[in-house]
Amino acid sequence: MKTLFYSKTLINIGDPMIVADVSVVPLGVGTSVSAFVKEAVKALDGSGLKVIHGPMSTSLEARSLDELFAAVRMAHDAVIAAGAKRVVTTVKIDDRRDKEHTMASKMDAVK
Repeated sequence: MKTLFYSKTLINIGDPMIVADVSVVPLGVGTSVSAFVKEAVKALDGSGLKVIHGPMSTSLEARSLDELFAAVRMAHDAVIAAGAKRVVTTVKIDDRRDKEHTMASKMDAVK
């Protein structure tokens, strides 16, 4: 098995992929939160991870929990930097260890 460094983390080619879903919600900022969510989206887009934005959350692919949580923290912090005084961030993680999987393979499995 070939080994390499990926985003400062030692991994093996063929290691499992973490697929996660993240939602960042500012509280107490009024009825519309789109301006704050846009900041979270920009942060996730700049994370270097593969992202798919949905109407209620964003899905991510990461090779490690450190990589995933760094991206989530960037999104959370971006909403605070935009002026939110309270933020609820929810993360759902699918860390599969028996085989490599991706967002695409998960979608293909239910077709």
